Amino acid sequence: MDNPVHTFNLILMDIMMPEMDGYTATKSIRTLSDRQTANAFTEDIQASIRAGMNDHIPKPIIMKQVVKVIAKNIRQ
Repeated sequence: MDNPVHTFNLILMDIMMPEMDGYTATKSIRTLSDRQTANAFTEDIQASIRAGMNDHIPKPIIMKQVVKVIAKNIRQ
C-alpha cells in the first residue's frame, strides 16, 4: 500500500482534550505505521460516532467534503 491515498496528509489536533492532550495524541499518532488503510465503511463511520467524534471524513479526502463537515460542526 504505497499509494499516497492511504496516508494522512493533515490532522487538525485539539491540544486541550479531556482524555488525552493533543501533544500526547500527536506522539501516539507519529508512532503508528505509515501503512494506514482507508476507513470509509459504514461500520467505521458508526464506530467514530459511537466513540464520541462529531463526524467522520473518509479517505481519500475530498476538500469540498472537509469544508462542509467543518462548517457544519462550527455551527453546532
